Amino acid sequence: MPGMRNNRVQEFFSVKFRRLLSGAPDGVPPWIATIAAGDEPGLYTPADAPWLVHADFGTLVGGIRALLVQALHPATLAGVADHSRYETDALGRLSGTIRWLTVTTFGSHEAVRREASRVNRLHERVTGEYLAGAEPKSYRAADPSLLLWVHVAFMESFLTCHQVYCAAPIPGGADAYVSQWSRSVTPLGLDSAPQSVAQLNESLLGFYERGELRCDDRTREVVRFIRNPPLPAIAGLVYKLLFAAAVVSLRPEHRQLLGLKAPQKWLVVGPTRFALRAIRLVIGPESPIEEAGRSRLVRIGAWAG
Repeated sequence: MPGMRNNRVQEFFSVKFRRLLSGAPDGVPPWIATIAAGDEPGLYTPADAPWLVHADFGTLVGGIRALLVQALHPATLAGVADHSRYETDALGRLSGTIRWLTVTTFGSHEAVRREASRVNRLHERVTGEYLAGAEPKSYRAADPSLLLWVHVAFMESFLTCHQVYCAAPIPGGADAYVSQWSRSVTPLGLDSAPQSVAQLNESLLGFYERGELRCDDRTREVVRFIRNPPLPAIAGLVYKLLFAAAVVSLRPEHRQLLGLKAPQKWLVVGPTRFALRAIRLVIGPESPIEEAGRSRLVRIGAWAG
């Protein structure tokens, strides 16, 4: 009986957690069927670095961190402000990002192609202008430079937060994660992504040293929203810790540009590690999304299980 009660409690919190992230009323992300379907492998298996990193809960912090970093580029920021519904439907925008991340990580090659096509169609509509100094400058979400910025901001954030807040070692190390996850953006039109941590750092530093990053009133407005998004009460309390964890993990130059003050690491790192383990314990160790991808690989004989 205690085991049954524990399972019911885990199921209750699991549904609420996945409903929050996916927007699905029953807590079952609608793209699970996409990940489970097909008779071919995908970009990754459970033995690969991206699979392990993206299945762990460091991505909860990494996602917040990536949004903060991305907000430093005025073209990316303009695209978000002009073409997204982040203020009126922040969780809807989040679920779209999670869909691309999880389908690309755990889905088949065909699922990845279709998901990339969906994202590319969205990118075609994201165009406009922003002020570069006193002069207007045009932007396109599909520009290789902007694709690269979004990619390296996400990649470095997920990698850093896994290293700081998660215990599981990365198969092949950090370089393996960078080189393997760079395959994910080829279908989006980016063929020159970093292949190592050194190249990743060089790319991020290049954006900074070329003066392409800045923090203005629009940036600060978005950062205020990221700091305090509309969330249910309990989720909001946990989010405050995750936001602090994201700020602590930022590169010093990015944190300085954003005007964010980091709390003492010892006040944040330990509690965040504990909180992520607690979330895993409360909702249960199994991820329906990861399990869908693993089951497909077992079914087609691409993974021993």
